[in-house]
Amino acid sequence: MQGPRRRYVAIDPDDQSLSIQEDEAPAPGPGELLIEVAAAGLNRADLLQRMGLYPPPADASPIMGLEVAGRVSALGQGVDTWQVGDAVCALTHGGGYADHAIAPVGQCLPIPDGFSMEAAAALPEALLTVWHNIFQRAAMQAGEIVLIHGGASGIGTLGIQMARAAGAEVYTTAGSAEKCHALEALGATMAINYQTQDFEQVLTEAGLKDRVNVILDMAGGDFVQKNINVAAPEGRIVSIAFIRGFQAEVNFAPLLMKRITLTGSTLRAQSFEQKAVMTREIREHIYPHLANGSVKPVIDRVFELAEVAQAHEYMQSGAHMGKIILRT
Repeated sequence: MQGPRRRYVAIDPDDQSLSIQEDEAPAPGPGELLIEVAAAGLNRADLLQRMGLYPPPADASPIMGLEVAGRVSALGQGVDTWQVGDAVCALTHGGGYADHAIAPVGQCLPIPDGFSMEAAAALPEALLTVWHNIFQRAAMQAGEIVLIHGGASGIGTLGIQMARAAGAEVYTTAGSAEKCHALEALGATMAINYQTQDFEQVLTEAGLKDRVNVILDMAGGDFVQKNINVAAPEGRIVSIAFIRGFQAEVNFAPLLMKRITLTGSTLRAQSFEQKAVMTREIREHIYPHLANGSVKPVIDRVFELAEVAQAHEYMQSGAHMGKIILRT
C-alpha cells in the first residue's frame, strides 16, 4: 500500500535557492516514529547546511530541519510507548523542513500541556543543547553564577530560564539595548550589550571577575580570552559555536592558575543513545518547569513552509529574539 505523500524544502545545489518539492513520505524503521509535522524550528545549522558548510551525516536525511512538532502518523517496529495520533515534539536526524518527518523514539518528547505546535517545535534543539552543555558537561549547580553569550537566541532565551529555574544567577550578552531589556525581563540578573560594552569590564566593575562558574559561549573569537579572565577558580567554559571567529590569540596562564575546564560540543555528532539520555533527563528535570510556566520558549516569528527563504533571510539578519518557526 502506498504511503502518504510528503512536501519538503529542497536546496538547489547550484545556487542554494530553496523550493518546495513532493515525494513519498519515508516509512519509520525500528525504533522510529513517522511524525505528521505541524511546525518545525529554524536553527543556524540549517543556514550552514544550505551553504554547504555543515553537511549532514551519511545516515541523516539530506533535508534541512533538526526539530519538529506534530502528531504521530506511524510507528516503527518495536515502538510501544507512543500511539498514532499522539502529540509529539522531537529532535530529528534531519528532515524537519517537511510535512512528514522521521524521529528516533529516544529523541521524542510529549508536548507540554497548553503548548501550541509552534511553541513545542521551539523546544527540542534548544532543550538538548542547553541540558547537555550547561547541566551535563559543565555540571552547573544551584547557587552558581552563569554567563550565557548570545542570550537572545533560541538557545540563549531558553538557557537563561533553565539555569535560573535550577537556582543559578544568570548574566548574558546580546546585541541591542532592546534585547538586553527583554532578557532581563526573562530572568537574567544583567544583560550586557556587546555592541556598546565590554562584558569583561562590566562584570569586573560589578565585582564578578574570577567569580563566573559556568560560561556557555557561542561567540568565540575575542570572547575566548575574556571568558577565561572572568571565570572563577574551577570554572567551566563550554563552546558551542564561533560566530566571532574560530581563531584567537589567548593567554592560557589563567587556565592553569584557576584550574578552568575549557570544553565544547556539537549536538548533531552525538549518538542516538547519548541524545536519548538527555531526553530522559530533560523530561525528569525540566518538564516540571515547562508545566508550571517558569520555563517557556520565546517565539519571534512564524513563517509558512513556502516562506522558508524569507525565514532564512530573517535569521541571517540577526534581528530575531528567540526562535523562528516554520508552519507546515
